[in-house]
Amino acid sequence: MVILGIDTSCDDTSIALLRDGKEVLSNVVSSQVELHSLFGGVVPEIASRKHVELVDVIYRRALSEAGLSLDQIDCLACTNGPGLIGSLLVGLMFAKGLSLSRNKPMVAVNHVEAHAMSIFLEQEPEFPFIALIVSGGHTLLLHFQEPCKYRLIGSTKDDAAGEAFDKIAKFLGLGYPGGGIVEEQARSGDPGFIAFPRPMADENNYDFSFSGLKTAFVNVVKNQGVTDETRPHLLAAFQEAACDVLCRKTMKAARDLGLERIVVGGGVAANGRLRALFLERAAEKGVKVFFPSASLCADNAAMVAVTGHFYAVRNLFSSETVRGFSRMKRS
Repeated sequence: MVILGIDTSCDDTSIALLRDGKEVLSNVVSSQVELHSLFGGVVPEIASRKHVELVDVIYRRALSEAGLSLDQIDCLACTNGPGLIGSLLVGLMFAKGLSLSRNKPMVAVNHVEAHAMSIFLEQEPEFPFIALIVSGGHTLLLHFQEPCKYRLIGSTKDDAAGEAFDKIAKFLGLGYPGGGIVEEQARSGDPGFIAFPRPMADENNYDFSFSGLKTAFVNVVKNQGVTDETRPHLLAAFQEAACDVLCRKTMKAARDLGLERIVVGGGVAANGRLRALFLERAAEKGVKVFFPSASLCADNAAMVAVTGHFYAVRNLFSSETVRGFSRMKRS
C-alpha cells in the first residue's frame, strides 16, 4: 500500500510518499523559517498564503522523487488539526481535491497523533504507551491504548514549551526559532547557576505551564542584567527547568497508569538535554523511552503518512465533509 501524506499545519509545506508503512519513498519539506524570522515568529496569514503558493510544487516534487504517479497511490493522508486553521485548510482542500478527482480514499490525521506515530517509521514500541508531544505549538500527553485509539490526558495551560524557548530567545535578541539557539548556548552553561521555578511540577495532574518560567527568566534578566559570560548559564538553567518539568510530568503519567513505555515527539524532542534527562530517569525507573530521529521530530508529511497507514489498513477512512480544527480538546 502506498500512502501520500500531506502536512500544512503551521509554516512547513510537506508531502511524502510511504510504502507499506515503513519505506519512505520521498519526504519533501519546504520551510518558511527565513520568511517568518523577519517578524520573530509565525504570521498565520503569511503562512497560509505561502502554502497556497507551494503545495502543488511540493506535491509534484514528492511524486517525482518517489518515481510514482497519482494513479499508483492507494490512499491520501492529510493533517486536519490541530494547527493554524488557514494553513490546515490549504492542505486539506488540496487532499480533498485529489481524493474526489481520482476516487482515492482519504484519512484525516491528527497532527499531534502523527508526531507520536512517527516513531513507527524507525522503531516498533509495543502498545500501550504514554506519548509526550512537545513543540512550539503543542505540549501535551497522550495515552495510547492501541493503534488509532488514544486519549488526551494532559496539556499546557498557557505557553507551549517550545514557544517559551522562542520567547526568551526573542527577548534576548538571539533570533528565531529559539529552541536550537538556546540549546547551543546552554551547552557551555551551568544549569545550577540559578534555580528557576518548575511550574505545576508537583501538582496531582498531567498538565503543564510555562508562562511563569518564562516570566521568571525575564525578571531575572531585567533585575540582574545579562552579559556574554552569564548568558549561557541563564539559558542552561532555563532549559534545565523546562526539561525537568517535562520529564517529571511524563514519568508521573507512566507510573500512575502502570505503563513501561514512553514515546517523545515534536520539535523539542530533538533537544539533547531533554533526551539525556529522559534516558537517565527512565533507566532509574525501569521505563523504556523512544525518540524519533531529529529529522522526524520537526513537522513532516512522512509522520502523517505512517499514521494514515495505521488507519487505512483498518479501513478507517474519513468522509469528504471532514473539517479542519485549530485546537485539540479532551474527550
